[in-house]
Amino acid sequence: MNWYTQLNRKEKNTFIAAFGGWATDAFDFMVFTFVISAIIQLWGISNAEAGILGTITLLFSAIGGWGAGILADRYGRVRILQITILWFSVCTVLIGFAQNFEQFFVLRALQGLGFGGEWAVGSVLMGEIIRAEHRGKAVGTVQSGWAIGWGAAALVYTLMFSILPVEWAWRSLFWIGVLPALLVLFIRRHVPEPEIFKKKVLEQKNVSNIWGIFAPGVIKTTLLTALLCTGVQGGYYAITTWLPTFLKTERHLSVVGTGSYLLVIIAGSFCGYIAGAYFADRFGRKANLILFSVLSGVCVYLYTALPLSNTQMLILGFPLGFAASGIFSGIGAYLTELYPSAIRANGQGFSYNFGRGVGALFPGLVGYLSQSMGLAGAIAAFATGAYVLVLLTTFMLPETKGKELIE
Repeated sequence: MNWYTQLNRKEKNTFIAAFGGWATDAFDFMVFTFVISAIIQLWGISNAEAGILGTITLLFSAIGGWGAGILADRYGRVRILQITILWFSVCTVLIGFAQNFEQFFVLRALQGLGFGGEWAVGSVLMGEIIRAEHRGKAVGTVQSGWAIGWGAAALVYTLMFSILPVEWAWRSLFWIGVLPALLVLFIRRHVPEPEIFKKKVLEQKNVSNIWGIFAPGVIKTTLLTALLCTGVQGGYYAITTWLPTFLKTERHLSVVGTGSYLLVIIAGSFCGYIAGAYFADRFGRKANLILFSVLSGVCVYLYTALPLSNTQMLILGFPLGFAASGIFSGIGAYLTELYPSAIRANGQGFSYNFGRGVGALFPGLVGYLSQSMGLAGAIAAFATGAYVLVLLTTFMLPETKGKELIE
């Protein structure tokens, strides 16, 4: 973290805000993956219906992400970031009060609007404030906050399901989701609007065109990055949404056992985020995507398709988490560098969240197909296909390592 000491106060405050926002968003989002089996048990729903609950949040996050990006190009990154965090926090808490499948479905959809917007706006904010030589490392390291939030969710899950009845334990996980709202106070006090944004949009009154990302000179970038993000996120969500259920129902692990295995995967994820951040700055954004997509495909196949012992699965969990998460480290900086300032949040919000929206279909399809081909086979099929898509689109995009932002 020597690079962190070289950041100025404004850069450090922005890093802290983005890291904290992403970590708490991860907690709020990932608690659902831990309560799937409890919801199935208590409400008598099918795997396919549970998959829909995972999918709906991601689908609506695509809408929220693009919408937040458009608004951030018009009204400012910091203001819209605060709104998305508050929205996401409130909806998460309300999920804990849901009484049936229909209420849960609606609240998960509303939660998705804030979830998509937070990453889209926070990533652009980071990319515009952090200088070029540290952008990849900083934005990539912020991604590691996801592993922190995921790890916290695993620990709280293990604790709550060990001391509370199931019908109260799952609700308590969502009620803790109020915590991200406190981050808004820090952002209001310490995080400024990027100078490049104020110069291009506020001073010149250059209002962003919603459809500017589909203009002749930009549409190729928009389409390719949307497909790229589809592969990255489709593979990730096909794996992580169903991992706790896979470990509990197919590997027959206890609550404590499931939490222990997931903590190994999460530790690998954290290391993957950090390694990917350095790799993206040192060797390039494209090299990072190619390396980690290949590693992810191989690890998913080994983890789900081979008759591994529990000990072997525990060991392999680390490289699985490492690969599936490391691929994200270069994405934020890469998208920021591919778009000009006036449509940067719009383009980044659309591409990343289009990928999230299409990738959102993967958990639902995995749940549906698991009824005929088994959960392990369904996870492996969709995840592997997703990483092949990453490879194909990466080869068609330019390298942006070390380049200054386009004004």
